[in-house]
Amino acid sequence: MFVLFIGDIVGDEATRYLVDRLPELRARHTVDLVVANAENTAADGLGMGRVQVEQLLSGGVDVITGGNHSWDSPESVGLLNLPQVVRPANVDPEVPGRGFVHVPVGEEMVTVLNLADGCAMASTKATAGRVGPAYTAWKAADRRGIAIVDGHGDHVLEKQIFAHTVDGTAAAVVGTHTHEATDLPRLLPNGTAFVTEVGMTGPDGGVQGFAPENLVNNLRTTGNPFDGPMPTVYRAPDRARRGPDRDRRRSCRQHPAGAVIVCWTAAPYTANRRSPPATRWSTFR
Repeated sequence: MFVLFIGDIVGDEATRYLVDRLPELRARHTVDLVVANAENTAADGLGMGRVQVEQLLSGGVDVITGGNHSWDSPESVGLLNLPQVVRPANVDPEVPGRGFVHVPVGEEMVTVLNLADGCAMASTKATAGRVGPAYTAWKAADRRGIAIVDGHGDHVLEKQIFAHTVDGTAAAVVGTHTHEATDLPRLLPNGTAFVTEVGMTGPDGGVQGFAPENLVNNLRTTGNPFDGPMPTVYRAPDRARRGPDRDRRRSCRQHPAGAVIVCWTAAPYTANRRSPPATRWSTFR
């Protein structure tokens, strides 16, 4: 089984960029299941947008995961009702949305489980005081067949401890949230595929896919980058918008459960760089 996991998609332009490439990616790598973190796909990058989610689902994405931005707008909250959309499972049951989904893939069943750490959720008003431990939610989840975890978190240490704790039980733990890809995808001793952070699919050159100006001004005037106008999605100058010109691959052995995890992220536009950013592939075989 080949599973394509796509890191945090930021904004509508990045959504279109991915949707345009997805059919070719699915065909080239004979992908059976596509999972994408889409909590930043709204036009302003805050939450999910209906247009963008519809584009992803009609364009070949099978499951959409989220994180701290899953509740950023009423539109985003409404999209949590879709059966293909999940948000972190380690929140109180009354919080809108579901934490995992079961997806039949051929003769196999795959459970896609979304979890988050407390630091990533700290400023999320919708879940204030209602976030529990990720591992507790993992144990309580109705996991069937092959389990794939979107580990949405700030803390490298917590992500790595969790991955080692579920090593041999989860097929893969794929880190999201920081938007900065790490280059250490690996197979843990008992067979779980793990990458601390798969990275961002979005505009390169700003701050995690966002324009820095408001954040910089807020920091200078109030001492807090988030106390003031929120940032917009970064738009690189037209002359600097370029597609990635190469793939980068890294392979490990196949997980005993038979899942092959292909993690893909891309920064489709670049500014202030002499060469285009790489399309990042992390292949666990």
